[in-house]
Amino acid sequence: MMKFLFTCGGTAGHINPALAIASRLEELLGHCEILFIGAKGMMETELVPREGYEIREIDITNLSRSLSLEGLVHNARTLKNVAVSIEKAKKIIREFQPDVVIGTGGYVCYPVLTAASRLHIPTVIHESNAIPGLTTKLLARHVDKVLVGFEESRSAYPDTDKVYVTGTPVRGSFSAYTKETAKKQLGIPNDRPLVVSVWGSLGAAHMNEIMTELIPQMKDDVSFRLVHAAGGRYYDEVCKKLSSTAPDCAAFGADVRKYIYDMPRVMAAADLVLCRAGASSLAELTFMGKPAIIVPSPNVTNHHQEKNARVLERAGGARVLLEGEFDADSLHALIRELLADDHQLKTMREAMLSLAVPDAVDRICEIILEAARR
Repeated sequence: MMKFLFTCGGTAGHINPALAIASRLEELLGHCEILFIGAKGMMETELVPREGYEIREIDITNLSRSLSLEGLVHNARTLKNVAVSIEKAKKIIREFQPDVVIGTGGYVCYPVLTAASRLHIPTVIHESNAIPGLTTKLLARHVDKVLVGFEESRSAYPDTDKVYVTGTPVRGSFSAYTKETAKKQLGIPNDRPLVVSVWGSLGAAHMNEIMTELIPQMKDDVSFRLVHAAGGRYYDEVCKKLSSTAPDCAAFGADVRKYIYDMPRVMAAADLVLCRAGASSLAELTFMGKPAIIVPSPNVTNHHQEKNARVLERAGGARVLLEGEFDADSLHALIRELLADDHQLKTMREAMLSLAVPDAVDRICEIILEAARR
């Protein structure tokens, strides 16, 4: 029986691709053993068990880019954690004896894939973003195969012979619902448009401010329903603000959540999505053909989210807004404008579908299985 060890973490954008690959490997093989390693206390330790997989934890922290004393102290602690976590990862790997170790992003990947490489276990890392993150850059020389979501990403790696363009995997559950079925299960009339607002698994301060101003405006606007994910960092703050301006969100047509755990169903029901431009989110949007208003995160290296978003905008599938260039009133007006234009929404849906890589997860599984058999 084949065994696969996954490592991922920090955000849903790193975790969901790993879950998609793990699920597909189980479907292809009928039966296999799967284990995850994540960073202690991070989101993966909650999301992975929800999907029925075991996860082991290691203590690992990120690198700070600050040159302050605090940043230097933090990095010294991180370097110590790396050394300890590599040894702990080695112990887990020796016990589990995986055929392949797969990383899908997050700083937890570094000690786990480094440990696997030193133990001569086949290693694969997938990078969803067009511009590789620091962890992927550091690991690229040591892993056996690097899988990327974009063709233009190949040139970012020193050894292009080990780089494969696969697209970004999307969980099979994203094709499990029709819009009608999903809306019925969510209790939304089929003729009522649904807008889904999601700004990363941890949330986004600025966009939560915008949405807390927009939701009260929906009191006299029955043209659409809204599901807004505030994120773990900001949920309580958002609820506190809305308690005075929109004390009964349901009466305003809004459903405010900390996190959208049933994302495949909610996304299937959506007529329009408001979101960041993380590669995993964009893969889901194109896979499902969902029109979108995208607000790229300004807090990422080299503005790679904006570059990703502009690809969808040029194709006609999305409108891109930059933080600081709009307010709740103008966003509300744009939402209403798009929802009122069926022809425009249809054009955007078709453009999104044209950008999808529907077989990304199968391409990745094929490479993983080849590595395992070798």
